[in-house]
Amino acid sequence: MTTKSQKSFGSAFAFLTSLFFMWGFITVLVDALVPRLKDVFELSYGQSIMVQFAFFGAFFCFAIPSSFLLEKIGYQRGIVTGLCIMGVACLLFYPAASYREFWIFITAFFTLAAGITLLQVAANPYVTLLGDEKTASSRLNLSQAFNSFGTLLAPIAGALFLLSDSVMTSEAISTLSEPDKIDYYAQEALTVQEPFLIIAGVLFALAAVFGFTKLPSLLKQAPKDGYKQLLSNPKFMLGVLGIFMYVGAEVSIGSFLVNYFEELEVIQAIKSSDFLSGLSSFLLIGKDITDVDAKAILGSFVTLYWGGAMIGRFIGAFLMRFISSGKLLMIFGMSAMVMIILSVSSSGTTAMFSILAVGLFNSIMFPTIFSLALDGLDNLKAQGSGLLVMGIVGGAFIPKIVGTIADAFGTEADGSTTGTGLSIAFLTLLLCYAYIAFYGSSKRHV
Repeated sequence: MTTKSQKSFGSAFAFLTSLFFMWGFITVLVDALVPRLKDVFELSYGQSIMVQFAFFGAFFCFAIPSSFLLEKIGYQRGIVTGLCIMGVACLLFYPAASYREFWIFITAFFTLAAGITLLQVAANPYVTLLGDEKTASSRLNLSQAFNSFGTLLAPIAGALFLLSDSVMTSEAISTLSEPDKIDYYAQEALTVQEPFLIIAGVLFALAAVFGFTKLPSLLKQAPKDGYKQLLSNPKFMLGVLGIFMYVGAEVSIGSFLVNYFEELEVIQAIKSSDFLSGLSSFLLIGKDITDVDAKAILGSFVTLYWGGAMIGRFIGAFLMRFISSGKLLMIFGMSAMVMIILSVSSSGTTAMFSILAVGLFNSIMFPTIFSLALDGLDNLKAQGSGLLVMGIVGGAFIPKIVGTIADAFGTEADGSTTGTGLSIAFLTLLLCYAYIAFYGSSKRHV
């Protein structure tokens, strides 16, 4: 590889890190909206997770069309188009919050995910092509670490802007005078509108930057029967299932963490501990936790879940110099299982920090499964990326299953909650991580 090519690839990699950051930030900000919408619309766990179902269902709907579009317009124009779609979606949150209409929120999430789908299909294989294929897993883990940096900051933003005030029940709202009711609705809408308007501006600015930046064109012409070849390739399809399992498990935990902490009743333990209350205040950028809602305090600790994923990706990128990516994936999958078992079999802050530790072991899973599945595909990589991104639909189905199980085991016949629904539901995620460990074992020499 020439020095000129190395410099060009290095510049392209640097630009791509901003993309990974933005879609990581936005994806987790959606998680922060789940408990808020649950309160605003008084939804059950199963109903509230429809937000995630709409968001991740879009990956299934748009992954293949995105790969077809990339074949026509290339990686760079695909990235610009994806950013513009995401920007438009963020603008939709303005009327959604103003009218308090659940279906507009769902439409906004679906549109946002359509843009992220196009970015995923374009950016992930693009990173694997920016250098030697032998180091593709390490390179994609490094770029995904910046994605994790976005997921690290998003819970802080979510706790400060989306979860920092108490949401009134419909009964409480009905007791307000008409002027007070109008003021409450306006303030409630502003809480959601402001962060998403800012994000929309950033996304359109990024689209402009990428539109005028010269990036190397690396897209190879794919064969017409490419999808048929991939669908009949069992080794590749095992990777698609791995993405399905991983995203489903990661999103299930991330979406329900605040509710899980409520079940564990750890809020008093946090407030009574100088260390934990100080940590929460630090994560909320110095805010006094006596001035914020309990959900914001609990939401601040979600930062540690995504922070662990960021740290783990930097560590993983380093360890892959000495340990095969498949073997490391197996070890991390088994470690995640241990943390889940420890969490559901304990209580209080032990259970809380055990489930948060799963984030550390989640870290390398997506980029490693993705790069292992694309290994050796050559001119099928764009199409393979489309099918792998379809696997992200696991983030729609598995959280729905977890939410339904939580409702079934956490609700008594009289409608009261038992406080153990999510603990039982999280046990189903052991199947996901067991499969990931199996997939890593099958690739342990790669």
